[in-house]
Amino acid sequence: MKLLLVISSILVPLVMLYVVQKFDKVKLIFNGFAVISTIIFGSIAATAIYQIIVDDAVFMTSIHALFLNEWFLIAGAYIGVFVTYRLMLLTWQER
Repeated sequence: MKLLLVISSILVPLVMLYVVQKFDKVKLIFNGFAVISTIIFGSIAATAIYQIIVDDAVFMTSIHALFLNEWFLIAGAYIGVFVTYRLMLLTWQER
């Protein structure tokens, strides 16, 4: 499973880079998903941290419940893949 995660974090951005080279309009879709994912990721993190502070339950295990939220994980995964894709795109354009 760990190997699959590492390989997919390399292959998915490469596929995104290839798709953008073939279909320029897809860039807008990738950027839109990144904006939505960032909003979801930040909102979930902020509300979880706020709730911990309000409940005065500042324990290390309290914040880890955040990782059980599937929306948080999906949004974070897309942000990670998107940032890697953008770095690859920047490197490709600056060569």
